[in-house]
Amino acid sequence: MTRTVRALRVHELGEPGAVLRLEEIPEPEPRPGGVRIEVAAGALNFPDVLICRGGYQVRPPLPFTPGAEVAGTVTAIGDGVDPALLGRRVIAVPDFGPGGFTEATLARAAQVFPIPDSLPDDEAAALHVTYQTGHLALHRRAAIRPGETLLVHAGAGGVGSAAIQLGLAAGARVLATAGGPEKCAIVRRLGAEIAIDYRAEDFVEVVKSATDGAGADVIFDPVGGDTFDRSRRCIAFEGRLLVIGFTSGRIPDAPANHALVKNYSVVGVHWGLYNTRDPDRVHAIHAELVDLHARGAIRPQVSETIGLEDVPAALERLATRGTTGKLVWTR
Repeated sequence: MTRTVRALRVHELGEPGAVLRLEEIPEPEPRPGGVRIEVAAGALNFPDVLICRGGYQVRPPLPFTPGAEVAGTVTAIGDGVDPALLGRRVIAVPDFGPGGFTEATLARAAQVFPIPDSLPDDEAAALHVTYQTGHLALHRRAAIRPGETLLVHAGAGGVGSAAIQLGLAAGARVLATAGGPEKCAIVRRLGAEIAIDYRAEDFVEVVKSATDGAGADVIFDPVGGDTFDRSRRCIAFEGRLLVIGFTSGRIPDAPANHALVKNYSVVGVHWGLYNTRDPDRVHAIHAELVDLHARGAIRPQVSETIGLEDVPAALERLATRGTTGKLVWTR
């Protein structure tokens, strides 16, 4: 008899709370070059919201399961896969379509990363996409140096909290924005020297004051919109403005004459491309992240663990910035 597993599936595009349905589906079988993972935990990310809406740059055919990062155990392997992976605890980016909001998913072996027993399932599920993105952005794309000033926007969120920790681990001076006193307190606990409540303060003026008018050497921006526009006013000479995403909902423009006059760079960060263009780099970053976690330099900020059935409502909260840290569903 075919075993079934629970999965959240989208049959029509729309808001997560309206279109995600919890269903029983046949347990998937791995294809050549791939593995099946029994999922112990899966992290929620803003792109999951966009995928449900049909607003992501890639659209899987309907019906599909969202979810971009999981932790679990490899329970089956396809042809051509190293048998040593069988039975290993791993984190992974699931195949696009089977997704991570399910009790069993599929992934290409190249996108599966063994983890130590010292890394709990919930933290493991939250370690991959956001920390990989932050590490790639700060080190590969911005070439951040010790002593430089880093401004992190949305510092209390999953991506922002990872960037704060990674910036501190790189020896940077870290400033961060957040919305409201509670989120600013989280940013301070993470180690940011200055927490800027963007609802009550002008972050441009705070950054200029804190740097004696020089501005931030590196700005980590997952927000876009007005935040990007204003960030250009407090970027330092030879600064690097990192384009991470657009949670504000508006994709901003970058006037070339302004970059010329102020001598700064607007730097795109699309981590997903490295999984096909430079997979060795992704594996090298994974090894560094596991080491940083073991040394206590980074720790995923899992603010809430929920059941699989609670994911749709949690994604709605994430979409409206009603969350902090990372939300993770667990078995």
